[in-house]
Amino acid sequence: MSDANACALPAPAGHHPARRTWPAAGAQERFEILRRAKTVAIVGASDNPARASYFVATYLRGSSPYDVYYVNPRATEILGQPAYASLADLPVAPDIVDVFRKHDDLPGVAQEAVDAGASTLWLQLGSWHEGAAKIAAGAGLSVVMDRCVKIEHARFHGGLHLAGFDTGVLSSKRQLLSR
Repeated sequence: MSDANACALPAPAGHHPARRTWPAAGAQERFEILRRAKTVAIVGASDNPARASYFVATYLRGSSPYDVYYVNPRATEILGQPAYASLADLPVAPDIVDVFRKHDDLPGVAQEAVDAGASTLWLQLGSWHEGAAKIAAGAGLSVVMDRCVKIEHARFHGGLHLAGFDTGVLSSKRQLLSR
């Protein structure tokens, strides 16, 4: 399974994405978001190893400096850590809210991220919702859509080459994301 496939959300049957007018976060902005972050809350986290959110959670726990929190009202524990019913239940305000939810849920999750004091709303590969972006950006959050936190972290950390991907890093020196 490629990283892109592992991170992507399945598109709903008959779903045709609307024309994109929201300005996508550039590489430097994504790098800065990941560099500043200390906490990531994964909304829609799953304890099912076949799910993209599980794959991303496993990577973040083992290969990033972030404290990772799992949000899933139907789970009590994911990867040996407590799962929370909502962002409001987290013991911290997350820096990044990484979202694995269906399209129609995204505006509600954006509002929850705002209410929880998050800094960034990050929608996974395959997720693009300009209404959710407007809610988040209107409250001062950074917004990243249709990108995988795992892939972006690995790209900037110099780790994608291990899987045979071009990292896009032009420096001969690794840019480590550390606290």
